[in-house]
Amino acid sequence: MSSSPRISADTTPDNEKGPVGAGFDAQERARVLRKIDWHLLPFVSLLYLLSFLDRSNVGNAKVAGMSTDLDLTGYRYNIAAAVFFILYSFAEVPSNIALKLFRPSRWIPSIMVAWGLVMTLMCLVNTFQGLVVARIFLGLTEAGLFPGVTYYISLWYPKAERSLRIAIFFSAATVAGAFGGILAYAIEKMEGIGGLHGWQWIFCLEGIATIIAALTSFFFLYDYPDTASFLTDAERHYVIEMLKEDSNNLSTDYQFRFVLQALRDYKSYVQVGIYIGLLIPVYAIALFTPTIITELGFSAANAQLLSVPPFVCGCVFTILVGVLSDKHQLRGPYVIGGAFVSLVGYIVLYTQSGSAASYAGAVLAAVGVFPTIAVDLAWASSNAGGDIKRGVVVAMVIGLGNLGGICSSFIYLDPPRFHVGHGTIIGFLSLSILLSCFAMWDYQRINKQKDALCREQGITDDRGDEFVDMGDESPLFRYAI
Repeated sequence: MSSSPRISADTTPDNEKGPVGAGFDAQERARVLRKIDWHLLPFVSLLYLLSFLDRSNVGNAKVAGMSTDLDLTGYRYNIAAAVFFILYSFAEVPSNIALKLFRPSRWIPSIMVAWGLVMTLMCLVNTFQGLVVARIFLGLTEAGLFPGVTYYISLWYPKAERSLRIAIFFSAATVAGAFGGILAYAIEKMEGIGGLHGWQWIFCLEGIATIIAALTSFFFLYDYPDTASFLTDAERHYVIEMLKEDSNNLSTDYQFRFVLQALRDYKSYVQVGIYIGLLIPVYAIALFTPTIITELGFSAANAQLLSVPPFVCGCVFTILVGVLSDKHQLRGPYVIGGAFVSLVGYIVLYTQSGSAASYAGAVLAAVGVFPTIAVDLAWASSNAGGDIKRGVVVAMVIGLGNLGGICSSFIYLDPPRFHVGHGTIIGFLSLSILLSCFAMWDYQRINKQKDALCREQGITDDRGDEFVDMGDESPLFRYAI
């Protein structure tokens, strides 16, 4: 492959050109982005697959016999599921700051080794109290991966390209849900081997897989475009200029005032609210799908296998919606549309008692809500100006949003119809829809104000250096709708 860029002709339409002076046309831009895709996305997707598998396999272990062996009566399983999110939520902002201060290729593998060890040692748990302690430490050690990789992607791709890439990355969660059911079905047959129950082998083998992937990632994870060895000098220069132009030349340095910009911005908390409303059903699906299917009258083994289709469908639609969101350069409408589809699925689950109809509702719920996560994170990261503020906003949205996982853990208490759980999720999905409508209106309102200000004061892109520390409050910054 040639290392020199192809010079774009003067006849190339403006909307197909790369950054001014970069020397790459639309075809070359696509080639460079695909090259980045192949070197980044498969590996970070694998890391998140293992992450989601490790946090949600407690649902498979419960059905595989853990509930009986650890005497998880009453609220005990719900408590064990919920405690994961306490330290997980509050460690995410510090982790994203640390990722910026240290190298991603060192920080991300290090936290993976830590949670892989915790996951592996969970096979030794033999009491409810031990399970709770293990889940607390699993949440602490795993906290940095999802916000870290979401932020990491934003350091490599322009805003217009992020939704699909985050969708591909997040689709690993749906694959993990599907793969987790199949894997649990196979592993629980190891009952008694080495003196361990089948559900203990689920923790052990999946934890070992995480450690192996973490050690490998020390050698295969890249840091930033300007140090990427797989890019040629011309490609590195192009990507750096593309990202610089995309960010309106906003600051990439660490200053604590950029952290405060994120914490004091009401728009950060609107995005947190949207994300909470979407994440509660996502975690409910991950933690309780096997249980819900069991209550429909299926055996535990069949429930493990029947938990696969909702996740597979969710994976397909996550990537499809990511493609469409980037193509149309719209975020809010796709969040609203997906939340509405999931809302219909939960209404079916709430109102129907037949196993076929209820199962169809479970599939519809997953198909609708899984795609919204990637689009919403692309929306939040695109609308935070400057590297540090973006990293903090992403961590706030994911961190505070993950407190919703505590809610998810305590709402499925009334089998077999689970009206409390389904009804609660219907309410939170409605909240996300309303907040998304408000956010779209508010972003459009502010964009119009900035347009008017730029016209009145003659502000153009060549004055970008004047606003380098203003973040998304810069008059040259425009919010994604």
